[in-house]
This record gives sequence, C-alpha cells and structure tokens, in this order.
Amino acid sequence: MRRIHRLVLGLFLLPALALAEAGDDPLGSPAWLDLKPYFVGNGRVVFDDRVKVSGPRFAEDSMNVPVGVRIENLPGIERVLVVADLNPITKILEFSPRGALPALYFRIKLQQATPVRALVLTKDGVWHADGIWIDATGGGCTAPSTGRGDPNWTRTLGSVQSQVWENDQQSRLKLKIMHPMDTGLAAGIPAFYIEQLALRDETGREWMRLKVYEPVSENPVFSFDFPGRTPPGLTLVGHDNNGNTINAKVAK
Repeated sequence: MRRIHRLVLGLFLLPALALAEAGDDPLGSPAWLDLKPYFVGNGRVVFDDRVKVSGPRFAEDSMNVPVGVRIENLPGIERVLVVADLNPITKILEFSPRGALPALYFRIKLQQATPVRALVLTKDGVWHADGIWIDATGGGCTAPSTGRGDPNWTRTLGSVQSQVWENDQQSRLKLKIMHPMDTGLAAGIPAFYIEQLALRDETGREWMRLKVYEPVSENPVFSFDFPGRTPPGLTLVGHDNNGNTINAKVAK
C-alpha cells in the first residue's frame, strides 16, 4: 500500500517538477534548457521587463521578419545577444551600444515558428532576458537569396543607403546594406554574410558595434537611435566572411 502511495504521489509531483523546470523560461521553449549554457555559460539569467523585444505574431515573409530590441533604464549594459531558439542557426546578432541608445531594429530569416529572445549582459555578470514567439510558415533559412538573380549584384555588394530623422531630443539612423546574406543552408550556395559592423564618428569614436550572423535578412536594414542629434561624420565600417569590406559615410 505504501508503494502505491509513493507511485501516486510521484505521478502528481512529476508535472509539478516539469512546470518548475519550464518556469525557467516564460516562453516555454522546448530548446531553452539545452541552449541556455551555450548562450550564457554559467551566467545567471533573469527575465526582465526593462528588456523589450518586439515583432509580429505571425511572419508573412519568413525571409524578412522585422524585430526590435529596446532596453530601458538598465545600467551597465555590455553586450546584447539576439537568438532564435528553433532556427537551424540560432544566433542572429550581437550588439554593444557605446554611445548610441541601447536599441536596435532589424530583419531576420526564420525557418519555423520559434521564440526570438534578447539576452543582455550587464557589468555585474547577470543576463537580462525578454522574448516573443513568432509564428512563421518557414523555410527562410534554407531559401537562396533573391538578389543573386540580378547579374549585376556584385557591383552593388557592400554599398550602403542611409536616412536620418532627428531633433534635439533624439535621432534615428536607418541603414540598408546590399549583401546576399546566404546562410550556407541552400543547396550549392556557400555561407556568405556580413560578420562585423561598427558606427564611428569623425574622431574615430565607436557609437555602436555589431557582430552579425547568417540569419539576418538579405540586404540587411538596421535602425539605430541616439540621444539628441546624430554624431557628426558617422561612418559605417565592417567586413563579411569573405573579407569584403564596408566603408560608407552615413551621416553628415
């Protein structure tokens, strides 16, 4: 009888334990517990409403899914990592605000419905997290870039278009970089993507640094926010994984 008691008690406790484990992730991702050490090592993760991730509930175009990350009133930010748990390539990008506001808006490729989350490392070694589920029809990471159909695509490779909106309180810089951003998962097409980007002013000071991975969309678009007006003489510099360089003046 005592054995049966234990068995029944165990059956009631098992769901409770599973819920406690799943409670480590408010998004209920089936991959989070396995991916968490890969993303943050032994670091402590807290889910924090000062970190805000935005995006559509359903992605109409799996190759161009708009995502925004904004961090409010969180001091000591060192690094922001953006990931898609169920993508075949999970890391999307990293950025470090070095004078720009801690916000970034961009577009990504999704292979299937997945949580998309931001993990923000602060100087005390704690990771602050937020995320959203985005549903998607899928296939965004395994489809070839559309721009390769243009025979002249190599002529525009690495060219940058920019636009600025500003007032005395805040400004926004929007950039579009011509690049196929191939993931390497489409048959016969090797990975070819931008790896590093930085925004520097005319004195050489860095205002934002990015590390970019394959799931960022083709011809990537990034928007950056600054306190007050944009710094004078902003230039975007960077390179892709084949050594092609980017160097463009993007603000007066």
